[in-house]
Amino acid sequence: MSAPMDRNTTPAPLSKTNSDFRLFDEVDLPLLVERMGTPLHVYSSNTIRQRIYALHSALQGLDTLICYAVKANANLAILQLMAKAGVGADIVSVGELRRALNAGIPAERIVFSGVGKNADEIAGALNVGILRFNVESHDELLTLQRVASAQEVVASAAVRINPDVDAQTHAKISTGKSENKFGVSIDEARRWFTARKSLSHVQLDGLHVHIGSQILSLDPFRCAFERVAAFWRELEQAGHPIRSIDVGGGLGVCYREGVDHPIDAADYVGVIRHALAGYQGRLLLEPGRYLVAEAGMLLTRVVRIKPGVERQFLVLDAAMNDLQRPSLYDAWHDIVPVIDQGRPMTTYDIVGPVCESGDTFARGRELPECEAGDLLLIRATGAYGASMASTYNSRPLAAEVMLQNGRYAVVRRRQHFEEMIAGEQPARNWETP
Repeated sequence: MSAPMDRNTTPAPLSKTNSDFRLFDEVDLPLLVERMGTPLHVYSSNTIRQRIYALHSALQGLDTLICYAVKANANLAILQLMAKAGVGADIVSVGELRRALNAGIPAERIVFSGVGKNADEIAGALNVGILRFNVESHDELLTLQRVASAQEVVASAAVRINPDVDAQTHAKISTGKSENKFGVSIDEARRWFTARKSLSHVQLDGLHVHIGSQILSLDPFRCAFERVAAFWRELEQAGHPIRSIDVGGGLGVCYREGVDHPIDAADYVGVIRHALAGYQGRLLLEPGRYLVAEAGMLLTRVVRIKPGVERQFLVLDAAMNDLQRPSLYDAWHDIVPVIDQGRPMTTYDIVGPVCESGDTFARGRELPECEAGDLLLIRATGAYGASMASTYNSRPLAAEVMLQNGRYAVVRRRQHFEEMIAGEQPARNWETP
């Protein structure tokens, strides 16, 4: 069953007082930046707990396990928070497996997804006894059989169904259409189950579906879950027991205030309950963005205002290497001054210092007139922010800080130059392969 949550946990929204966005989880952001510098990733632990509680509450009465999608934000402090809340992990690499285990998430709460699992990764996951593998190709299924046989263990597996459903989200985060690389068709999955008794070391007894990310409508979920439910009933009637159904993740969040209208957790779970009515096995969920995105902010200072022929550029000290989503997906993030000085509104292209035209956070964005040194915050960066960061242009990784009830803790210190180049060395020792 879902783990209980503290009912006294309250959300920690970004506080807007006297036209200022100065407090987040009761922490004074300007004072924090004086100590920590910018760019700076900050996360509200209370906001994450509130999201976990909302899902657990909606799932009451169902046999469920929430497996946090580690790729959204793999910071160990966040994973430790998940572990303490009884949340498992959805991983896509051995590195994520090691992070989850190091954070205290038990192996029996970990599922392994992803299209490119190799034999060594599968062996490592079998060694620690993870809950199950979400299998995405026939070759992977045979590899799992071979590796499990060599270890003399039986692997639990679910087939990832590609239901050919349009998630109505950005093309680069859509995963459930037939043209996408993820999962297999129901016809192919049917053949796997027909031949499942030939798999001596794989127990194929689960279904998995994940159609995409940042979904803001219930319709794609409803369509996908109904197709999975029909297939589950068909398999049960054919004598193939289905002990778990993994409904994936994909719940959207608010990146643009007044435009994005996220799905309520209770409404989402209501669709699951309706589509899978009568199912007696275990339900797995893989939320990532939903749990952490709005819990995170990226704090940054204005370097300068650069007038152009056609537009004004607001140059920040944060860059695409700190937050790639706008460059990768043309993603919108609300950007606001931490302290509003009551200045007139001005239109800017908001950019970073990286030597790429793609290093752009926003185009034609209206903000109160800014000056060099002003502190801004980029909102809803807790998912796919620091986790996708790089050291492009030899820019060290930004620091990350956890906030809670007026206090803060550094959960990743700002990277030093020496740390950034630690694995590099001159070409001295030449060898022949």
